[in-house]
Amino acid sequence: MRLLKKIVCPACLCLAGHLFTAHANADQFVQFESAAVKPTQFQERNARARGEAVNAVPGTPLQGYLTRPQGEGPFPAIVILHGCAGIHPSVKETWPERLASWGYVVLVVDSFSTRGIQNTCNNLLVDRVYDAYGALEFLSNYSFVDPKRIAVMGFSAGGIATLEAVQFGGAERLMEHKFKAAVAYYPICKAANGDMAVPTLVLVGDLDDWSPAEQCRTMMKQRSGAGSPVQLNVYKGAHHAFDAPEFKTGFEAYGHWIEYNGIAADQSVSDVHAFLRGVFGN
Repeated sequence: MRLLKKIVCPACLCLAGHLFTAHANADQFVQFESAAVKPTQFQERNARARGEAVNAVPGTPLQGYLTRPQGEGPFPAIVILHGCAGIHPSVKETWPERLASWGYVVLVVDSFSTRGIQNTCNNLLVDRVYDAYGALEFLSNYSFVDPKRIAVMGFSAGGIATLEAVQFGGAERLMEHKFKAAVAYYPICKAANGDMAVPTLVLVGDLDDWSPAEQCRTMMKQRSGAGSPVQLNVYKGAHHAFDAPEFKTGFEAYGHWIEYNGIAADQSVSDVHAFLRGVFGN
């Protein structure tokens, strides 16, 4: 593990060539690595001045779940990043099934199991940005995936990682493979400056006391205008995790209210579908 940053917020590596052309069943368990962290130009210059070599930090072994539509493709794809409490049914089952029905390959990234982590609801695992790019690189090797049409989609803490992954001039500039779009469900927006390298959709409830909508509105106001368009949708009467039907009975977790909202969920699903169609044209 590289780093856990304090914040208030919510077998083989499958690299054999035959895997990338084989038919992948729905919900196939896969293993891959997070992206290696390359040194910045500043770090390289300082190392050269000292007569030293600076190497990339190698990736971390990860696992995930792959779902794909019927057909040979190549299909657009979505990398999904779970929240701070791990993979819930809506992330592992509901969203992959939905996205696959829309014609997307889906890879749900499990950032915790191989690291021995239970949750990060009191700490933000910043390495998840590199998990996203490792998943992107992994998907790009499949013959049924269009490597130029891959988006990242995250929920809560995964939404924070999503915004960080595509923040203009951030980690994305160091990566060979690039995301085409981003969708962030109820992220803590104060962690981002609002300038994104790709078209980005942010979705949050107006009653969310964990990922406050007002912080997202502030993020939108402070955008410099650099990068790609960013769209913020705020849903009336919706709390944190409003899209997750497993939380139909609301409850308090880590001092915050969690509750499904069917009206907001349905509208957000429609908004996500329209956003992805606008970016990918399918």
